[in-house]
Amino acid sequence: MGDVPAAPAPPVEGGDESNPNPSGGGCSDFVSVELSMGGDRYHSCCGDADLDICAPEGPKLPYVGDKEHLSTLAAEFQSGSPILQEKIKLLGEQYDALRRTRGDGNCFYRSFMFSYLEHILETQDKAEVERILKKIEQCKKTLQDLGYIEFTFEDFFSIFIDQLESVLQGQETSIGPEELLERTRDQMVSDYVVMFFRFVTSGEIQRRAEFFEPFISGLTNSTVVQVSSLLSFMSIFTVLG
Repeated sequence: MGDVPAAPAPPVEGGDESNPNPSGGGCSDFVSVELSMGGDRYHSCCGDADLDICAPEGPKLPYVGDKEHLSTLAAEFQSGSPILQEKIKLLGEQYDALRRTRGDGNCFYRSFMFSYLEHILETQDKAEVERILKKIEQCKKTLQDLGYIEFTFEDFFSIFIDQLESVLQGQETSIGPEELLERTRDQMVSDYVVMFFRFVTSGEIQRRAEFFEPFISGLTNSTVVQVSSLLSFMSIFTVLG
């Protein structure tokens, strides 16, 4: 959908480390990620649960947590590796706070969703909103050209557009920071926006198949089309519960 301007630091995933693999939401194993969801445990974004942070009887982290001073992260890892401590120090030079997100396999999408919408809420960048709305229409056309039927994705696109337009002030439907956080924590809204981003990702991977093929072929025997379709299909189970 095109480049997005620099936004505030994205929320930190609950208990998992980011993976820059471009093939899907920071996770390389699409099937295991989706099947690992559920239960009252804190899960790593990719693969098995991190046993050090499992809480079988405890509550789950919210989809997006409250704002915390970055010093809390430094305190948690004060006995960690020097490299990690240095990275936290560098973050502290640019950012004051963080938000944690639930590591449920959709953490990257939820983090980006909140960070981007919060960026628009703070900047009131109407030109950026118009740019993204145009890109969304292009993305719809791309998905249709790839064989997707519009009714399979139109509700997810509509929900995201509603959230995007609502953070612009001066309208009856405008919302503030607290309601944005509340909506991001709402399972229906959050899951629908995750589906929007997954469809966008799926369409982009197929549109640029030659670029993504080396990444995908190096991780799985599946084709670009199979993996990108799995991106959108598997997350439907999240929405349907």
